[in-house]
Amino acid sequence: FFSVVGGFLTNTITKQTSQQQHKQMFKSACTNLALALLFATTASAFAMESPTKKVKASGGYLSTIPEGPPDAILGIAEAFKSCTDEKKVNVCVGAYRDSTGKPWILPSVRKAEARLLADASANKEYAPIAGDAKYVDLALGFAYGGDADLTNIAGVQTLSGTGACRIGGHFLGKFIPKPEGCDKVPIYIPSPTWGNHIAIFKEAGMDVRRYRYYNSKTNRLDYDGLIEDLKDAPEGSVILLHGCAHNPTGCDPTMDQWKEISTMIKSKSHHAFFDSAYQGFASGDAEADASALRYFVSEGHNVVLAQSFAKNFGLYGERTGTLSVVCNSAEERSTVMSQLKLIIRPMYSSPPIHGSSIVKTVLTDEELTKEYYDNCREMASRIGSMREKLVTVLKDVGSTHDWSHVTEQIGMFAFTGMSSDMCDELTSKYSIFLTRDGRISLAGLNDGNI
Repeated sequence: FFSVVGGFLTNTITKQTSQQQHKQMFKSACTNLALALLFATTASAFAMESPTKKVKASGGYLSTIPEGPPDAILGIAEAFKSCTDEKKVNVCVGAYRDSTGKPWILPSVRKAEARLLADASANKEYAPIAGDAKYVDLALGFAYGGDADLTNIAGVQTLSGTGACRIGGHFLGKFIPKPEGCDKVPIYIPSPTWGNHIAIFKEAGMDVRRYRYYNSKTNRLDYDGLIEDLKDAPEGSVILLHGCAHNPTGCDPTMDQWKEISTMIKSKSHHAFFDSAYQGFASGDAEADASALRYFVSEGHNVVLAQSFAKNFGLYGERTGTLSVVCNSAEERSTVMSQLKLIIRPMYSSPPIHGSSIVKTVLTDEELTKEYYDNCREMASRIGSMREKLVTVLKDVGSTHDWSHVTEQIGMFAFTGMSSDMCDELTSKYSIFLTRDGRISLAGLNDGNI
């Protein structure tokens, strides 16, 4: 209506139309106005006559969702932040801290990152589904050894160790034949283990079971129980093994025990799944920390390896890792790679590139690699010194308890053997924040708070 009237008035003013055209345009405008008023009146009538109907919102189901339990470790970290006690101590979260209690970026990592930022040819394009191939090769060489034949190893970049376990669980649950009498592929996980293992493999569709690992009476490895449980597991089960610095106990098998574990797994046609989160960080010697994994490969196991660079490179927030499968031929490798890509593509499409670029930069430069190994030794040395000092101070203040297991353990954590009630008392009375299983992160200790 306004369009027609506007044109009518404009033409009238400019006297570019005849009187007959003026009449025709005005008649058309009036007709349009009448129709518009009719539609508006009709709609109003319907609105007044029809009763109001309450349409249930499509999101109504949201009110029926139960609240999930908080993450145990991250919840403790939040409680620590809100605590106002000036003497509070956080020995809960598994992240390295320096001698002043501050997060530490490895100097080799800082230098690698500076080079990346100065590289004018760098871009932020998507990585391939399987990740940066050069990074993956370097990461696998780091784990399996510089002289390892990678032509038979299928490897993909992952979202750190968590992502590697998730993809590996999905792959094994889908392709490993189910043992007789099993509805799902069983995966045997040490008791205790990293808490997230259980949820990861359940979500991947596997039947999560446990095998004995730690003897709470002796505060040491329950080797006999471990062997017995692997023997009793259905033939063809998946056995999850911590490559080094077992989390949370810090108790690792000796090399002779690893060899016997390998023999047992082979005799039962089990599948070895290594989770390696502390290579280089555990002892300060990356080669020594990979001994168990490399022995299993040399014995012919088709090992699956979840590898993380969070702890040993300090790349916690960069989510940098790999998943690899040792195959019997290049043809098998190609097939496995195709299936791993099919799992990754609908899950997260492709991995982030910054952390992997840092690792690649470090491991392709001889000087940076040497400095990196020095950084590993420095972290491991500080952790070791805190073990020794903690036991010494406990004795000095009058404890008669045998704390020798703390110094015998290895890696970031000490499994103290304290009960949940003891842990609760440490937190409520003394603002010492730790998990209720008695695990403490030695990285949270320093000369100022021990």
